Amino acid sequence: MPEKSFITHLECGLCGRKYDPNKLWNLCPECGKPLLARYDLDGARQALSPKGLESREPTLWRYRELLPVRDETFKLSLGEGYTPLIRAFRLEKEIGHSPVFIKDEGLNPTGSFKARGLCVAVSRAYELGAKALSIPSAGNAACALSAYAALAGLEAHVYMPSDVPKPFINECRVLGAQVHLIDGLITDCGRAARADLEKYGRFDVSTLKEPYRIEGKKTMGYELAEQLGWALPDVIIYPTGGGTGLVGMWKAFDEMEKLGWIGSKRPRMVTVQSEGCAPIVKAFHEGKEFAEPWPNAKTIADGLRVPAAIGDFLILRALRENRGTAVAVPDSEILQATYLLGKTTGIWPAPEGGATLAACIRLKKAGWVKENESVVLFNTGNGAKYSRLWD
Repeated sequence: MPEKSFITHLECGLCGRKYDPNKLWNLCPECGKPLLARYDLDGARQALSPKGLESREPTLWRYRELLPVRDETFKLSLGEGYTPLIRAFRLEKEIGHSPVFIKDEGLNPTGSFKARGLCVAVSRAYELGAKALSIPSAGNAACALSAYAALAGLEAHVYMPSDVPKPFINECRVLGAQVHLIDGLITDCGRAARADLEKYGRFDVSTLKEPYRIEGKKTMGYELAEQLGWALPDVIIYPTGGGTGLVGMWKAFDEMEKLGWIGSKRPRMVTVQSEGCAPIVKAFHEGKEFAEPWPNAKTIADGLRVPAAIGDFLILRALRENRGTAVAVPDSEILQATYLLGKTTGIWPAPEGGATLAACIRLKKAGWVKENESVVLFNTGNGAKYSRLWD
Protein backbone atom coordinates (compact mmCIF):
# COMPACT_ATOMS: atom_id res chain seq x y z
CA MET A 1 0.00 0.00 0.00
CA PRO A 2 1.45 3.43 -0.92
CA GLU A 3 2.44 5.76 1.88
CA LYS A 4 -0.09 8.53 2.43
CA SER A 5 -1.66 10.68 5.09
CA PHE A 6 -4.76 9.14 6.63
CA ILE A 7 -6.19 12.50 7.73
CA THR A 8 -9.99 12.57 7.35
CA HIS A 9 -11.27 15.77 8.94
CA LEU A 10 -10.80 18.46 11.56
CA GLU A 11 -12.84 18.43 14.75
CA CYS A 12 -13.37 21.17 17.33
CA GLY A 13 -11.84 20.20 20.65
CA LEU A 14 -14.75 21.75 22.54
CA CYS A 15 -17.99 21.62 20.53
CA GLY A 16 -17.10 18.65 18.30
CA ARG A 17 -18.09 20.23 14.97
CA LYS A 18 -16.25 18.81 11.94
CA TYR A 19 -14.49 20.65 9.13
CA ASP A 20 -12.82 19.97 5.77
CA PRO A 21 -9.07 19.46 6.32
CA ASN A 22 -8.21 20.63 2.81
CA LYS A 23 -8.90 24.28 3.61
CA LEU A 24 -6.89 26.70 5.73
CA TRP A 25 -8.54 27.05 9.14
CA ASN A 26 -7.66 28.75 12.36
CA LEU A 27 -10.11 28.33 15.25
CA CYS A 28 -13.55 26.73 15.15
CA PRO A 29 -15.87 29.24 13.44
CA GLU A 30 -18.68 28.28 15.79
CA CYS A 31 -17.11 28.47 19.25
CA GLY A 32 -13.63 29.91 18.70
CA LYS A 33 -11.77 26.95 20.20
CA PRO A 34 -8.90 24.82 18.76
CA LEU A 35 -9.42 22.38 15.92
CA LEU A 36 -7.85 18.91 16.09
CA ALA A 37 -6.85 16.69 13.16
CA ARG A 38 -8.52 13.27 12.97
CA TYR A 39 -7.35 10.23 11.02
CA ASP A 40 -8.62 6.95 9.60
CA LEU A 41 -6.81 4.88 12.21
CA ASP A 42 -8.24 1.60 10.92
CA GLY A 43 -6.69 2.34 7.54
CA ALA A 44 -3.42 3.47 9.12
CA ARG A 45 -3.25 0.24 11.13
CA GLN A 46 -3.37 -1.76 7.88
CA ALA A 47 -0.69 0.39 6.24
CA LEU A 48 1.80 0.80 9.07
CA SER A 49 3.14 -1.21 11.99
CA PRO A 50 5.78 -0.55 14.65
CA LYS A 51 8.06 -3.01 12.84
CA GLY A 52 7.68 -1.02 9.64
CA LEU A 53 9.08 2.09 11.31
CA GLU A 54 12.48 0.56 11.99
CA SER A 55 13.97 1.27 8.56
CA ARG A 56 12.61 4.79 8.26
CA GLU A 57 14.46 8.10 8.49
CA PRO A 58 15.08 9.38 12.04
CA THR A 59 12.82 12.42 11.76
CA LEU A 60 9.22 13.05 12.75
CA TRP A 61 8.20 12.20 9.17
CA ARG A 62 8.73 8.52 10.04
CA TYR A 63 5.11 8.78 11.26
CA ARG A 64 3.94 10.44 8.02
CA GLU A 65 0.72 8.41 7.66
CA LEU A 66 -0.37 9.97 10.96
CA LEU A 67 0.54 13.53 9.95
CA PRO A 68 -1.58 15.85 7.79
CA VAL A 69 0.58 16.58 4.71
CA ARG A 70 -0.74 14.70 1.68
CA ASP A 71 1.76 15.66 -1.04
CA GLU A 72 5.41 14.67 -0.55
CA THR A 73 6.44 17.87 -2.32
CA PHE A 74 5.39 19.94 0.67
CA LYS A 75 7.03 17.90 3.45
CA LEU A 76 9.62 20.32 4.78
CA SER A 77 12.47 18.91 6.83
CA LEU A 78 15.62 20.15 8.55
CA GLY A 79 16.12 16.87 10.45
CA GLU A 80 13.58 17.55 13.22
CA GLY A 81 12.44 14.91 15.67
CA TYR A 82 13.69 11.55 16.90
CA THR A 83 15.67 13.28 19.63
CA PRO A 84 17.52 11.11 22.15
CA LEU A 85 15.97 9.71 25.30
CA ILE A 86 18.85 9.65 27.76
CA ARG A 87 19.01 7.67 31.00
CA ALA A 88 20.32 10.14 33.59
CA PHE A 89 22.31 7.85 35.90
CA ARG A 90 24.31 10.54 37.72
CA LEU A 91 21.23 12.71 38.17
CA GLU A 92 19.41 9.70 39.65
CA LYS A 93 22.07 9.43 42.36
CA GLU A 94 21.86 13.15 43.10
CA ILE A 95 18.10 13.18 43.63
CA GLY A 96 17.73 9.65 45.01
CA HIS A 97 15.31 8.36 42.41
CA SER A 98 15.50 6.00 39.45
CA PRO A 99 14.87 5.53 36.63
CA VAL A 100 14.93 9.08 35.26
CA PHE A 101 15.15 9.83 31.54
CA ILE A 102 15.71 13.12 29.73
CA LYS A 103 14.04 13.68 26.37
CA ASP A 104 16.45 16.24 24.92
CA GLU A 105 14.49 18.45 22.56
CA GLY A 106 17.31 21.00 22.47
CA LEU A 107 18.88 18.96 19.66
CA ASN A 108 16.11 19.85 17.22
CA PRO A 109 16.75 22.37 14.42
CA THR A 110 16.72 25.92 15.83
CA GLY A 111 17.45 24.39 19.24
CA SER A 112 14.02 23.57 20.62
CA PHE A 113 10.91 21.39 20.47
CA LYS A 114 9.16 24.20 18.60
CA ALA A 115 10.76 22.86 15.41
CA ARG A 116 8.37 19.90 15.51
CA GLY A 117 5.18 21.92 15.56
CA LEU A 118 6.28 24.55 13.08
CA CYS A 119 7.71 21.97 10.69
CA VAL A 120 4.28 20.37 10.30
CA ALA A 121 2.27 23.60 10.52
CA VAL A 122 4.35 25.36 7.87
CA SER A 123 4.37 22.27 5.63
CA ARG A 124 0.58 22.04 5.73
CA ALA A 125 0.04 25.79 5.31
CA TYR A 126 2.45 25.69 2.34
CA GLU A 127 0.50 22.78 0.85
CA LEU A 128 -2.81 24.61 1.29
CA GLY A 129 -1.58 27.78 -0.39
CA ALA A 130 -0.54 30.19 2.37
CA LYS A 131 1.99 32.81 1.26
CA ALA A 132 2.75 34.77 4.44
CA LEU A 133 2.79 33.41 7.99
CA SER A 134 2.51 35.22 11.32
CA ILE A 135 3.27 34.23 14.91
CA PRO A 136 3.51 35.79 18.38
CA SER A 137 6.30 34.10 20.33
CA ALA A 138 8.44 34.19 23.45
CA GLY A 139 11.40 33.27 21.22
CA ASN A 140 11.79 29.64 20.21
CA ALA A 141 8.61 29.37 18.13
CA ALA A 142 9.61 32.50 16.22
CA CYS A 143 12.97 30.94 15.35
CA ALA A 144 11.33 27.72 14.21
CA LEU A 145 8.78 29.52 12.04
CA SER A 146 11.56 31.60 10.51
CA ALA A 147 13.53 28.48 9.59
CA TYR A 148 10.71 26.52 7.96
CA ALA A 149 9.29 29.55 6.19
CA ALA A 150 12.77 30.19 4.77
CA LEU A 151 12.94 26.57 3.59
CA ALA A 152 9.55 26.90 1.86
CA GLY A 153 10.17 30.40 0.51
CA LEU A 154 7.26 31.92 2.46
CA GLU A 155 7.11 35.26 4.28
CA ALA A 156 7.51 35.02 8.06
CA HIS A 157 6.37 37.76 10.44
CA VAL A 158 7.29 37.23 14.09
CA TYR A 159 6.08 39.28 17.06
CA MET A 160 8.18 38.99 20.21
CA PRO A 161 8.42 40.85 23.53
CA SER A 162 11.07 43.55 23.28
CA ASP A 163 12.90 42.08 26.29
CA VAL A 164 13.35 38.64 24.67
CA PRO A 165 16.99 37.46 24.75
CA LYS A 166 18.96 38.87 21.80
CA PRO A 167 19.95 35.47 20.32
CA PHE A 168 16.31 34.80 19.45
CA ILE A 169 16.04 38.12 17.61
CA ASN A 170 19.31 37.59 15.76
CA GLU A 171 18.33 34.09 14.62
CA CYS A 172 14.99 35.22 13.22
CA ARG A 173 16.59 38.07 11.31
CA VAL A 174 19.34 35.88 9.85
CA LEU A 175 16.65 33.43 8.69
CA GLY A 176 14.88 36.20 6.81
CA ALA A 177 11.88 36.87 9.04
CA GLN A 178 10.37 40.28 9.62
CA VAL A 179 10.82 40.87 13.36
CA HIS A 180 8.30 43.01 15.26
CA LEU A 181 9.35 43.78 18.86
CA ILE A 182 6.47 44.61 21.19
CA ASP A 183 6.64 46.21 24.64
CA GLY A 184 4.80 43.71 26.83
CA LEU A 185 4.10 39.98 27.09
CA ILE A 186 3.29 37.32 24.50
CA THR A 187 -0.40 38.20 24.86
CA ASP A 188 0.44 41.75 23.76
CA CYS A 189 2.39 40.30 20.84
CA GLY A 190 -0.69 38.27 19.95
CA ARG A 191 -2.84 41.39 19.82
CA ALA A 192 -0.33 43.17 17.59
CA ALA A 193 -0.08 40.16 15.27
CA ARG A 194 -3.88 39.87 15.00
CA ALA A 195 -4.17 43.52 14.06
CA ASP A 196 -1.94 42.88 11.03
CA LEU A 197 -3.37 39.51 9.93
CA GLU A 198 -6.35 40.66 7.88
CA LYS A 199 -4.73 43.92 6.88
CA TYR A 200 -1.85 42.12 5.14
CA GLY A 201 -3.42 38.72 4.35
CA ARG A 202 -1.21 36.59 6.60
CA PHE A 203 -2.01 33.17 8.04
CA ASP A 204 -1.87 32.82 11.83
CA VAL A 205 0.23 29.91 13.14
CA SER A 206 -0.15 30.82 16.83
CA THR A 207 -0.18 28.07 19.45
CA LEU A 208 -3.36 25.98 19.02
CA LYS A 209 -4.89 28.64 16.76
CA GLU A 210 -4.33 26.38 13.77
CA PRO A 211 -4.69 22.58 13.78
CA TYR A 212 -1.24 21.33 12.84
CA ARG A 213 1.41 22.49 15.29
CA ILE A 214 -0.07 19.98 17.71
CA GLU A 215 0.42 17.26 15.08
CA GLY A 216 4.14 17.92 15.00
CA LYS A 217 4.32 18.03 18.78
CA LYS A 218 2.40 14.75 19.17
CA THR A 219 5.34 12.93 17.59
CA MET A 220 7.10 13.30 20.96
CA GLY A 221 4.56 10.80 22.28
CA TYR A 222 5.10 8.39 19.40
CA GLU A 223 8.87 8.61 19.84
CA LEU A 224 8.70 8.09 23.58
CA ALA A 225 6.73 4.88 23.11
CA GLU A 226 9.01 3.67 20.33
CA GLN A 227 12.20 4.43 22.26
CA LEU A 228 10.86 2.56 25.32
CA GLY A 229 9.95 -0.53 23.32
CA TRP A 230 6.27 0.40 22.87
CA ALA A 231 5.76 0.95 26.56
CA LEU A 232 5.14 4.25 28.31
CA PRO A 233 6.76 5.70 31.44
CA ASP A 234 4.93 6.04 34.74
CA VAL A 235 5.33 9.83 34.87
CA ILE A 236 5.93 12.57 32.28
CA ILE A 237 6.94 16.01 33.58
CA TYR A 238 6.48 18.75 31.04
CA PRO A 239 7.02 22.54 31.11
CA THR A 240 3.83 24.25 30.05
CA GLY A 241 3.29 27.62 28.43
CA GLY A 242 0.79 27.23 25.59
CA GLY A 243 0.61 23.49 26.29
CA THR A 244 0.69 22.17 22.71
CA GLY A 245 3.22 19.45 23.50
CA LEU A 246 1.36 18.05 26.47
CA VAL A 247 -1.95 18.00 24.58
CA GLY A 248 -0.18 16.53 21.56
CA MET A 249 1.25 13.61 23.56
CA TRP A 250 -2.15 12.95 25.12
CA LYS A 251 -3.57 12.80 21.58
CA ALA A 252 -0.74 10.51 20.43
CA PHE A 253 -1.34 8.01 23.24
CA ASP A 254 -5.01 7.77 22.29
CA GLU A 255 -4.12 7.26 18.62
CA MET A 256 -1.53 4.59 19.43
CA GLU A 257 -3.99 2.63 21.55
CA LYS A 258 -6.51 2.67 18.68
CA LEU A 259 -3.75 1.53 16.33
CA GLY A 260 -3.07 -1.38 18.65
CA TRP A 261 0.51 -0.28 19.33
CA ILE A 262 0.10 0.26 23.09
CA GLY A 263 -2.37 -0.73 25.79
CA SER A 264 -4.69 1.44 27.84
CA LYS A 265 -2.19 2.36 30.57
CA ARG A 266 -1.22 6.03 30.51
CA PRO A 267 1.58 8.00 32.14
CA ARG A 268 0.59 10.42 34.88
CA MET A 269 1.27 13.76 33.23
CA VAL A 270 2.57 16.79 35.10
CA THR A 271 2.32 20.40 34.00
CA VAL A 272 5.11 22.60 35.36
CA GLN A 273 4.90 26.38 35.47
CA SER A 274 6.74 29.16 37.25
CA GLU A 275 5.25 30.68 40.40
CA GLY A 276 5.46 33.98 38.51
CA CYS A 277 3.08 32.74 35.80
CA ALA A 278 0.97 29.71 36.75
CA PRO A 279 -2.55 30.01 35.30
CA ILE A 280 -2.88 26.29 34.51
CA VAL A 281 -1.65 25.24 37.96
CA LYS A 282 -4.16 27.54 39.64
CA ALA A 283 -7.07 26.35 37.48
CA PHE A 284 -6.15 22.69 37.98
CA HIS A 285 -6.12 22.89 41.77
CA GLU A 286 -9.31 24.97 41.80
CA GLY A 287 -11.09 22.33 39.71
CA LYS A 288 -11.87 24.73 36.88
CA GLU A 289 -12.34 23.89 33.20
CA PHE A 290 -10.75 27.11 31.95
CA ALA A 291 -7.87 29.17 33.36
CA GLU A 292 -8.08 32.85 34.21
CA PRO A 293 -5.40 35.13 32.70
CA TRP A 294 -2.40 35.55 35.00
CA PRO A 295 -1.69 39.16 36.00
CA ASN A 296 1.85 40.60 35.88
CA ALA A 297 3.42 37.41 34.49
CA LYS A 298 7.13 37.19 35.17
CA THR A 299 9.71 34.38 35.05
CA ILE A 300 13.27 33.68 33.90
CA ALA A 301 11.88 30.87 31.71
CA ASP A 302 10.57 32.84 28.74
CA GLY A 303 8.63 29.88 27.34
CA LEU A 304 6.59 29.70 30.56
CA ARG A 305 5.65 33.38 30.49
CA VAL A 306 2.25 32.73 28.89
CA PRO A 307 -0.47 34.38 31.00
CA ALA A 308 -3.36 32.92 28.97
CA ALA A 309 -3.46 29.73 26.87
CA ILE A 310 -6.27 29.21 24.37
CA GLY A 311 -5.97 25.45 24.82
CA ASP A 312 -6.30 25.66 28.61
CA PHE A 313 -9.32 23.33 28.72
CA LEU A 314 -7.44 20.70 26.66
CA ILE A 315 -4.41 20.85 28.97
CA LEU A 316 -6.59 20.52 32.06
CA ARG A 317 -8.58 17.68 30.49
CA ALA A 318 -5.36 15.80 29.64
CA LEU A 319 -4.04 16.18 33.20
CA ARG A 320 -7.26 14.96 34.79
CA GLU A 321 -7.82 12.04 32.42
CA ASN A 322 -4.26 10.85 33.03
CA ARG A 323 -4.40 11.22 36.84
CA GLY A 324 -1.78 13.90 36.60
CA THR A 325 -1.09 17.09 38.50
CA ALA A 326 0.18 20.64 38.07
CA VAL A 327 3.11 22.18 39.92
CA ALA A 328 4.41 25.75 40.19
CA VAL A 329 8.05 26.26 41.16
CA PRO A 330 9.91 29.50 41.98
CA ASP A 331 12.52 30.87 39.60
CA SER A 332 15.24 30.26 42.20
CA GLU A 333 14.53 26.51 42.10
CA ILE A 334 14.30 26.57 38.30
CA LEU A 335 17.77 28.07 38.03
CA GLN A 336 19.26 25.73 40.63
CA ALA A 337 17.74 22.70 38.92
CA THR A 338 18.95 23.88 35.50
CA TYR A 339 22.55 23.85 36.76
CA LEU A 340 22.04 20.47 38.45
CA LEU A 341 20.63 18.97 35.27
CA GLY A 342 23.54 20.34 33.25
CA LYS A 343 26.35 19.19 35.51
CA THR A 344 25.00 15.66 35.90
CA THR A 345 23.96 14.93 32.31
CA GLY A 346 26.15 16.94 29.93
CA ILE A 347 23.03 18.60 28.51
CA TRP A 348 22.85 22.40 28.47
CA PRO A 349 19.15 22.77 29.27
CA ALA A 350 16.83 25.69 28.79
CA PRO A 351 15.37 26.95 32.08
CA GLU A 352 12.05 25.36 31.06
CA GLY A 353 13.86 22.01 31.13
CA GLY A 354 15.31 22.87 34.53
CA ALA A 355 11.77 23.55 35.76
CA THR A 356 10.84 19.89 35.13
CA LEU A 357 13.65 18.73 37.41
CA ALA A 358 12.63 21.21 40.10
CA ALA A 359 9.09 19.81 39.92
CA CYS A 360 10.36 16.23 40.02
CA ILE A 361 12.31 16.89 43.22
CA ARG A 362 9.23 18.46 44.83
CA LEU A 363 6.93 15.63 43.75
CA LYS A 364 9.33 12.99 45.04
CA LYS A 365 9.58 14.70 48.43
CA ALA A 366 5.78 14.88 48.57
CA GLY A 367 5.47 11.17 47.76
CA TRP A 368 3.53 11.82 44.55
CA VAL A 369 6.36 10.25 42.52
CA LYS A 370 6.86 6.86 44.10
CA GLU A 371 9.96 4.72 44.42
CA ASN A 372 11.04 2.96 41.20
CA GLU A 373 8.50 4.76 39.03
CA SER A 374 9.98 5.67 35.66
CA VAL A 375 10.06 9.43 35.08
CA VAL A 376 10.67 11.31 31.82
CA LEU A 377 11.71 14.96 32.03
CA PHE A 378 11.36 17.05 28.89
CA ASN A 379 14.17 19.49 28.22
CA THR A 380 12.41 21.57 25.61
CA GLY A 381 15.32 23.70 24.40
CA ASN A 382 19.01 24.52 24.30
CA GLY A 383 20.16 26.83 27.09
CA ALA A 384 22.62 28.69 24.86
CA LYS A 385 19.96 31.15 23.71
CA TYR A 386 19.20 32.32 27.27
CA SER A 387 22.38 34.36 27.38
CA ARG A 388 21.32 36.74 30.16
CA LEU A 389 20.94 33.88 32.66
CA TRP A 390 24.57 32.84 32.46
CA ASP A 391 26.29 36.26 32.57
